[in-house]
Amino acid sequence: MDPAQFAVFGHPISHSLSPQIHQAFAQQFGIALEYRTIDAAPADFAEAVRRFFADGGRGANVTLPHKAAAFALADQRSEAATRAGSANVLTRLADGRLAAHNTDGDGMVRDITERHGVDLRGHTALLLGAGGAAHGVAWNLLDAGVDTLTIVNRSPAAGDALAGAIGEPARAHTRYWEDLADIGSYDLIVQATSAGVLGASLQLPFSLVGARALCYDLSYGIAASGFLSWAKTAGARYAFDGLGMLVETAADAFELWHGQRPETEPVYQLLRRHMA
Repeated sequence: MDPAQFAVFGHPISHSLSPQIHQAFAQQFGIALEYRTIDAAPADFAEAVRRFFADGGRGANVTLPHKAAAFALADQRSEAATRAGSANVLTRLADGRLAAHNTDGDGMVRDITERHGVDLRGHTALLLGAGGAAHGVAWNLLDAGVDTLTIVNRSPAAGDALAGAIGEPARAHTRYWEDLADIGSYDLIVQATSAGVLGASLQLPFSLVGARALCYDLSYGIAASGFLSWAKTAGARYAFDGLGMLVETAADAFELWHGQRPETEPVYQLLRRHMA
């Protein structure tokens, strides 16, 4: 019997650690699987996904820039995917239809609160960006108990749309990117733009960083290095990349597909050593 087929879709995708993560999880349970990367340009994404599942694919992870397209492609959508309007997991159901999930926010909060031991309740949070990545985590920050969520995006309309979708104006609101130097300091700053992935610099004022600030980049490795360097220079108490979030979201997908919850800490430590 051939091993079950899984994949991660992105563009670009060659850098992805997902194949290593899922193979490491599978080894914990003695599960045989094949997990590969599939690079699909936006125009080719839908067809590539349909071909993968038609050829026997069981499940797929989805990363930049396809999360909104994955959500649109699905026949059934989880509550988290629906409120985010994006999906990072696609699963083939028994009848051949596709189910969409979004595990980004759960994975990020678990990484911050459980792995790094930081309680987010009562924090003032600044969310940089209002794209698919920001949509994937915004509601979970509020669920985790942050006091207020300020969304800042270079395109004000996208920030307003995210705040409007959240629908809690007393807690979630937007400010203009040009106002960053004058909006005060925050306990939590989440970097959810694609700047690091694209090799661009954000040029953020140090005044954003509060006395107990945690700065968190949703990306990892080189893509997160610029933001984390800025955070440390600004005096942030904590500065973390999203490697732990990646491992936690992968564990959620693995559990969806295999019905078993893997141990994430050994895999996180293995990848951290590998990246070092």
